[in-house]
Amino acid sequence: MTIQTITFILGPIGNNTFLLFDDISKDAVVIDPSFDIDPLSQYIKSNSICIQQVLITHAHFDHIAGVNQLITTLPVKPLIGLHPGDLALWKDRGEALQCGFHIDPLPDPDHFFTDGETLTDDGFLIVVHHTPGHSPGHVVFSLPEIKAIFSGDVIFAGSIGRTDLPGGNHAQLISSIQKNILTSPDDTRLLPGHGPETTVGFEKRNNPYLK
Repeated sequence: MTIQTITFILGPIGNNTFLLFDDISKDAVVIDPSFDIDPLSQYIKSNSICIQQVLITHAHFDHIAGVNQLITTLPVKPLIGLHPGDLALWKDRGEALQCGFHIDPLPDPDHFFTDGETLTDDGFLIVVHHTPGHSPGHVVFSLPEIKAIFSGDVIFAGSIGRTDLPGGNHAQLISSIQKNILTSPDDTRLLPGHGPETTVGFEKRNNPYLK
């Protein structure tokens, strides 16, 4: 089994939407489906990929804008996972209207994450870590098997997430990064919600917000 990771840069804010799949079984998860998901949907269809789960790092509108469209393109509705700390934000459609965007009402999540739980998809393991600070229910997804963390808007290459939005808290964000990101091996890949990927070691040495 080999886990394939494909990044789709989607929407007006340049969101990274991730597709992870086993190249043998074709079972897969999608992380943070954003706007304009046609490239993702076409890839799924042309490669006969079976989406089992849609995993949400947090419920800001740009990270959930493609949920409805994605579901309509799939033969079977996948499980939708969200941390309960962001449920109110989810029900408010990620504050899309306040930011000048429209998102139709979203389906209820099927599963609420708990800190430290392990998700499985055809044998590969995804560990969920609750990382509040950017939003109350933000989580990151760690895949130890491939030394990768899908970090949402907690940390970026050379930067960290905003904390001036409703529910943001700078002290919480720094604590989340120190506890759940910087404790990983230096060669762990960080795949953020925006911008290029980086590594834990590079951010330890160079990120000006972590000095």
